[in-house]
Amino acid sequence: MKYIIVSDFHIKFKENEDDINRRHLVEAFLNSLVGNVDGLILAGDIFDLWVEWGKVIIKNYFNILRIFDNLKQSGTRLVFIKGNHDFWFSDFLKKEIGFEVYEKYFAEEINGKKLFISHGDMYTKNDLRYSVFSRLVRTKTAQSIFRLLHPDIALSFGNKLSRTSRTRKNSQKLLEIKEKCLIATAEKLSKDYDLIVFGHTHNPMRKDFDSSVYINCGDWINHNSFCYFDEDKVELQDYVNTKILKSEDF
Repeated sequence: MKYIIVSDFHIKFKENEDDINRRHLVEAFLNSLVGNVDGLILAGDIFDLWVEWGKVIIKNYFNILRIFDNLKQSGTRLVFIKGNHDFWFSDFLKKEIGFEVYEKYFAEEINGKKLFISHGDMYTKNDLRYSVFSRLVRTKTAQSIFRLLHPDIALSFGNKLSRTSRTRKNSQKLLEIKEKCLIATAEKLSKDYDLIVFGHTHNPMRKDFDSSVYINCGDWINHNSFCYFDEDKVELQDYVNTKILKSEDF
């Protein structure tokens, strides 16, 4: 079975020209999968912000949601693991498109291999202020208050929060610590899983342990990278340059 694992599209609802071009690239990539893969696993931060009200969703996401629906109708299994930007889900993706939505991680045996997939943010070290903020906005109380606002007002506020998170300055040292945290977590998980996949750091990479493989999907801001996985191999691929970044028999 052919599976694609990808993270960190960061599709925005308020776009500049670069954002529009990136979204078109993501849409072309997703369209290329229709009828050609058995499963698509989204490892978080697909949307730069996600929120839905009782009868309302963000209209700017319509095109990409339509492609997800086309994928589902073509027989592709759809899995979504929440990220640190897109976590305020209700039931739209499940009921209207048919996604399986997971709060923290997805773990399952596929193609005879045990997989563990997560966005990865919960396994990295952040500064204390950001950690407290992240926990607060994930509470049901925060979500309920946010949904009481008119969508236009809520999204204006949400755009500021998202931009603050996305552009928050990280020192090189902190970035290295985050990467080391994910690798250390993957190494611990390697005792129980054959393939461990994270995103979050926007740095595509592969690391082989004794009997398992760690892949970081990278992102679609700088790398346009994704993980391809079937019965025989796991590959870290570059969509734009149509090249394989890392490939090994699996």
